[in-house]
Amino acid sequence: MPLVVVGSVALDSVRTPTESRDNVLGGSATYFAYAASFFTPVHLVSAVGEDWPAEHTRLLAARQIDTTGLQVVPGAKTFRWTGKYLPNMNDRETLDVQLNVFDRFDPVLPEEVTRCRYLFLANGPPAIQMRVLDQCKGADLRVADTMDLYIRGAADELAELLRRIDGLVLNDSEAKLLTGDENLVRAGHKVREMGPRFVVIKKGEHGAMFFSQHETYVLPAFPTPNVVDPTGAGDSFGGGMMGYLAEQGNVDPKTLKKAMAYGTLAASFTVEAFSLDRLQQIQRADLDRRMEEYKRMLSF
Repeated sequence: MPLVVVGSVALDSVRTPTESRDNVLGGSATYFAYAASFFTPVHLVSAVGEDWPAEHTRLLAARQIDTTGLQVVPGAKTFRWTGKYLPNMNDRETLDVQLNVFDRFDPVLPEEVTRCRYLFLANGPPAIQMRVLDQCKGADLRVADTMDLYIRGAADELAELLRRIDGLVLNDSEAKLLTGDENLVRAGHKVREMGPRFVVIKKGEHGAMFFSQHETYVLPAFPTPNVVDPTGAGDSFGGGMMGYLAEQGNVDPKTLKKAMAYGTLAASFTVEAFSLDRLQQIQRADLDRRMEEYKRMLSF
């Protein structure tokens, strides 16, 4: 069933130790929506400027992605990010951020979108994320992402957000920052005690950890030998996970675990090329084949 994602759509410039790309399609909601579209229709809500290339909208619309919520703001410029990856391809430096239209982003969701049962709040200010929640009162599953900027600078709003959502996705350093605990197992449970029913901690090349009241487990990353560009891997993880949950129409423990696995596999394809290039080359069948490899890898 349909899934809604609200977040950034961007133009990225990426530097890696071996290659560079300028002005490629990026943004947290972009990666999320494309990965989720392998499983279920997606409503994308964001804003871009007049410099936004129309072919990017056509690319998204060619998938199961409804772009009617993608607002083109006259006179504005699209959110832009420039980053440089270090030789280990895990750590990166942000060289430049131009929020542009996203600095004034205050989403108003179409009526049809507000009735969707599955909602993902991609990285953004907690106050904006809560305004989206106010518009989607009937959502059955409400999951959010966050980052260190808001943990440090919007702690009160983030605390309120955590009390209103069902799940939170964040990376390991953010979990430690949010809780002040260097032990990830304790940190995961502490975050869950702040409000969400479940918490997913992303660990990059080391996979992801899941925390609920009754379950704690770790899923490893898929061994990908050719990492070209890690940008968007975490967002693709969220898209694969939420897309599968929306497709299945439930969030029981077994479905959640398989959704985590599909998120892991979506991320493993994303890192194999810049931007959405690798995801454009695959179909759902490729994810399913990699799932069988992943299952064999985990069997012993």
